[in-house]
Amino acid sequence: MKRVYFKTFGCRTNQFDTQIMMSKLKDFRLTMSESDADIVVVNSCTVTNGADSSVRAYINGIHRKSPNTKVILAGCGSHSKGDELFKSKRVFGVIGHSEKESINSILKIDRPFYQIGDLEHIDSTIVENFIGKSRAFIKIQEGCDFDCSYCIIPSVRGGARSHSEANILTQIEKLASNGFGEFILTGTNVGSYGKDKNSSIAKLLKKISKIRAVRRVRIGSLEPIQIDSEFKEILGEPWIEKHLHIALQHTSDKMLEVMKRRNRFRDDIKLLNEIASLGYAIGTDYIVGHPMEDEVSWREAVDRVKELPLTHIHAFTYSKRDGTASALMKDIVRGDIARERHRELTSIIKEKNLEFRKKNNSNLEVLIESRRDNLYYGYDQYFNRVEVKSKIDITGNWIFLDSVAIEDSKNVALFK
Repeated sequence: MKRVYFKTFGCRTNQFDTQIMMSKLKDFRLTMSESDADIVVVNSCTVTNGADSSVRAYINGIHRKSPNTKVILAGCGSHSKGDELFKSKRVFGVIGHSEKESINSILKIDRPFYQIGDLEHIDSTIVENFIGKSRAFIKIQEGCDFDCSYCIIPSVRGGARSHSEANILTQIEKLASNGFGEFILTGTNVGSYGKDKNSSIAKLLKKISKIRAVRRVRIGSLEPIQIDSEFKEILGEPWIEKHLHIALQHTSDKMLEVMKRRNRFRDDIKLLNEIASLGYAIGTDYIVGHPMEDEVSWREAVDRVKELPLTHIHAFTYSKRDGTASALMKDIVRGDIARERHRELTSIIKEKNLEFRKKNNSNLEVLIESRRDNLYYGYDQYFNRVEVKSKIDITGNWIFLDSVAIEDSKNVALFK
């Protein structure tokens, strides 16, 4: 029986898609060791040039180390770079998002293949276990209807479409019965869930909360305009993680307009202050160095970041993506300037996070996800990393910490 290894790049949606493919293997053996594999399936990311480069470098490394290993390209990179990699014979086969549920039969094909499929598919697979994970990822929707100028994702994931509510709830029920207590709702544009089904993410969350053994629910990145009064009603519930990731992308209104974003700072600061007043940690995505980000725009943006109650950030240095509106724009920001702005931004949020952790250092509930020797690691309800020293194995357990020591980039505790 041939052995298959999965290498996953990118977001939580890709991690979920890998679990789908793993669950479909019937005539192959799953291996967690790349060196043992006869076939390597690369679930790729293409959100930035750097992501493309990482995927290409990994594939080249496989060819150097194991020239007889078959490499199959899956994921978003299949739609943007699959044709090129297939024609250059860097990969044996290419599959699109709609083909992943057929992975078992596809891997039996003994000649090079290119099966890109379509961008309208919705998975029907019920994933009952997450191999190697303490938390479960639940994909609730696919695609995005936004038209942000810098983003290639709608062209490789398709338009927004919701998964079946019944399938989502069944999946969570099965995973909960298999011991999972934390669930992370993921997708391309999570907050758009339900728009095509006369529902909403708030309605879905209320139904998830009624499933026995659901202990904590984390929500993927939300757009500011998706946090409406219905959603705000559930923010006081104990099962929602006390951390929301709200994608601002910038804080200069000029740049938000250039990026074709739907949010503006005046509304953003009002929203974030309202949520922070409920005790929430707040993270965001932010793009630095986008074309037309001049010094005036940047200084305004920095001053506004300082006003916001942000505690976490996923900051990107702008990466040109062919086929997007931003790729055609003038007034390019020099790389060294973009890197310095990235450093300045992340430094500000690091300080904000430190201050938040100093004020929220007790009554922490942590799911332990990994270990190294007698040190264990997990995240608290505010999505802050905690390092725990313990003499007993607590991997996969929920623990309560009355207090923690605050260090520069993490919290530290002793479990007794």
